[in-house]
This record gives sequence, C-alpha cells and structure tokens, in this order.
Amino acid sequence: DSRKKAATKLSKMITKSMGELNMQHGKFFIDICPDKNESLSVNGNDTVSYLASLNPGQALEAMNKVASGGELSRISLAMQVILADKVVTPTLIFDEVDVGVGGKVAGIVGAKLAKLGEHAQVLCITHLPQVACEGDHHLAVNKVSSANETYSTLVNLQGEQRTEEIARMLGGTEITDSVRATAREMLGHSATDRKSTR
Repeated sequence: DSRKKAATKLSKMITKSMGELNMQHGKFFIDICPDKNESLSVNGNDTVSYLASLNPGQALEAMNKVASGGELSRISLAMQVILADKVVTPTLIFDEVDVGVGGKVAGIVGAKLAKLGEHAQVLCITHLPQVACEGDHHLAVNKVSSANETYSTLVNLQGEQRTEEIARMLGGTEITDSVRATAREMLGHSATDRKSTR
C-alpha cells in the first residue's frame, strides 16, 4: 500500500516536471501490480511498470514504445531532478535532452541540469547555448577527417574561447560583436545564478 501511494505521488510530480520540459501533454504513470507467479521476497512481489503518454488521446504505454530518444532523455531528467536528494548516482549522462526545444524551455532544461550538478557529475551533449551556458565546464568536441583517417578532438574551453563557442552556437555562420555581447551576458547570468544557489 505504501508503495502504491508513493507511486501515485511520484507519477504526479514527474508529469508536472515533464510539462515544464515542453511536454505539456505528457503523462507519466507508475503501474504496480501483484505478480501472482512470484513469491514474497525482501522486494515484495510486485511488478512495477513505467508508462507514459506524450500526446492527447494517446493511451499510456511502456516508455520505450512511445518516446523518442530525446523524449526519453527529458523524462529521465524530470525523474532525476525529483529524486536527486533521495538517490545518489555519481555520474549522469544526457544525450539529446534538448532536442525539439528552444528559447525559454531550453533555459529551463539548462537550469534543471545545473541543479542536478549540485548532487552528481552531469555530462550533457548539447547544441543549445542556453544549456551550454549552465555548465561549470564546457568541452568542445569536433570531428576531423583527412584522406586516411577520422578522429575527434576535445577542447576544454576557457574565457574567450567559451564566449566564442556560445556566440557560434547563437549566431551560426556570422559572429558579430552584438552576438558576442549576448554570449557574454548569457554566461554572466548563468554564473551568477549558479553562485546564488550554492
């Protein structure tokens, strides 16, 4: 009974967090059913299923059947933020967590990732400056190809290098002084926000 009560509460919290991550029609539900084929053990004898619905009128189904990779990442982010002070996971890796979002929602995703970073090491692959600005560290990964080989480079961006990369993410092919100024402002706001929450 206590497991079912906790599942109901957690389902509502994750559903609310999904809405904040641009999944306004998303629903999350933890289904707990007694498993008649299992004997009672230290873990009970329940079968626990994690179900989701992402569109109006769509039935709740197993998450891997209804969610894309980016949506699964955002549902995972919603869960991790809620459980951050209950479950200790030393490192969390998010790939495509910001697919299909931009503007304000991208800022929310970045802020939630930064909040998680207070409890664990968070590695996030992103193409959005709003998310990249929230990191304590910014690594640029580039693929280099020649006639004989292909390899990746990894650069830990510092100071103006980071500003230039955020400006590139913002401005595309032409990086103007005003784009650089916006990049500096974004980085400044993110640094101030991080300091104020610690």
